[in-house]
Amino acid sequence: MGISTYAVGSLDALRSLLRDGPLELRDDADVVIVPTAAAFTGVTEATLLTSAAFDDFDVHVEALMVTDRAATSDRYYANRIVNADLVVLCDGSALHARAVWRANDFGDAIKMASTLVAVGEVSSAICGVMIDPRGGAPATGLGFRTGAALCVPSSEDQMRRTRSLLKDVVLVAIGPTGIVGHDGERWGVLAGDVVVTPGHDVVEL
Repeated sequence: MGISTYAVGSLDALRSLLRDGPLELRDDADVVIVPTAAAFTGVTEATLLTSAAFDDFDVHVEALMVTDRAATSDRYYANRIVNADLVVLCDGSALHARAVWRANDFGDAIKMASTLVAVGEVSSAICGVMIDPRGGAPATGLGFRTGAALCVPSSEDQMRRTRSLLKDVVLVAIGPTGIVGHDGERWGVLAGDVVVTPGHDVVEL
């Protein structure tokens, strides 16, 4: 089974994923950007920065300005997600993304996206176990993908606390150059700065 979901630590890692593989886009591919998680930091800026990653590719890019639950009721948005060749979830608040996408057609569409890339912190929201960035405690995620809990690195104290609180769940911390992929069953490390820990022991994924 091929990889259909990617989580990257930064926009630079997204560029690397597009330029060096394994994600390949056909000419005229339909790319949809979802800046929901950036609602508090600036959806326009997040959209422009994410769109710029595709400047060297002959693709069609559209941003869906879904920033709150009211917007998720528009069936057009869900249809665009389902029919797109690639869906990119912008970096930002995993908590806000979870609140907006939970239990509605728009969230279901993200779950069914043929190829999905989550950038930065938002990657945590799509997993069954989400890491609350406010203190590092595990929380219930959206469950779009299973097999591990994803997060971006935080302070040593907070990472230690997170690992202590997780039980029977592998934690994947994705640094700025990190890229991981999910093949429909499990996550695997593809490139860059990624630390995998069941408990406090570093292992290979």
